Amino acid sequence: MAVLTDRPAAPVARRADRGPRALVNRVLGYAVLIFFGLVFLYPFVIQLGNSLKTEPDAAANPLSPIPDPVTLAGFERIFAGTNFPLWLGNSLLVTVLVTLGRVFFASLAGYALARLRFPGRAGLFAAVIAVMAVPGVVLLIPRFLVLKQLGLYDSYAGLVVPLLADAAGVFIMKQFFESIPVSVEEAARIDGAGVFRTFWSVVLPMAKPALITVTILSFQNSWNEFPHSLVSVQDPHLFTLPRGLADLVSGSLGKGTQYPLKLGAALLATIPVAVLFAIFQRYFVRDANAGADKA
Repeated sequence: MAVLTDRPAAPVARRADRGPRALVNRVLGYAVLIFFGLVFLYPFVIQLGNSLKTEPDAAANPLSPIPDPVTLAGFERIFAGTNFPLWLGNSLLVTVLVTLGRVFFASLAGYALARLRFPGRAGLFAAVIAVMAVPGVVLLIPRFLVLKQLGLYDSYAGLVVPLLADAAGVFIMKQFFESIPVSVEEAARIDGAGVFRTFWSVVLPMAKPALITVTILSFQNSWNEFPHSLVSVQDPHLFTLPRGLADLVSGSLGKGTQYPLKLGAALLATIPVAVLFAIFQRYFVRDANAGADKA
C-alpha cells in the first residue's frame, strides 16, 4: 500500500517545479515581444514627434520624440503650400478603382482556375505563379512602352488599368476556392443556377476571409505604388501621394531639412492604410476562426 500511495508524488512534484519555470518563460517571452514592439513603433513615434516640431527644433533634435514647442505649422504648410490635397484625391481615386478591380478579377480568375476544366488550365496557373516570381522593376520599361503605344500615358487610365490584374490575388482566391466543398455548388446547379450565378451567389459569399485578405493587400499595394506612377504619368496634376512625397523629399520646396513638412505628409499618408487594416483585421480573424470551427 505504501508503494501505491508514493507513485503519484513524482508527477505532482514535477508539475509544481514546472509552475515557476513556466511563469518565468512567459514573462521573458512577453518582455521580448514588448521590446521588439517598441523597436518597431519608435520610428512612428519619431515621425509623429517631428511633424509637431518647429523647423529649428526638428533639425537640432531629429531623434527626440518630444516636440518643444508643439506646433501645427508643418501640417498647415502641407495643405497650404503643397499639392497634398490633389495628391490625396488622386491616390484615393486610383486606389479605390484598383482595389475593386483586383478583387473582382482575381475572384473570377481564381474561381475559373479552381473549378472550371478547360485546355491549358495547368499551364495558365503555372504562368500566374511565374509572374509572381518576376521582380516588378523588370516590367517598368515594357509597361511604359505599352502605355505610350495605347495612348494611355499621362492619364488616369494609365494609372489604373495596368494595376487591375494581380497574380498574388488570383493565387489566394484559387487556393481558397479549392477548399470549399464541391457539393455546395452541385446543390446550386441542381436548383438551376448557372456557373456565374453559382459563383456570385453561393461560392463568393463563403470566401469572405480571402476577399478581405485580397482587399487589404490590393489597397496597401496600390496606395503605396510609386514605380508605376513614375513611368505612367508626368503631369504634376496626376501625381499620387507616393509620387508627390518623393517630389517633396527631392527638395522641390527649397533648401533645408524641412522635417516637419516631410514627416507630417508621410504621417498623413499612412493613416488610411492603418485604418483599413485595423477595421478589416477584426472581420478577417473572426471569419477565419469561424471557418476553422466549421472544419
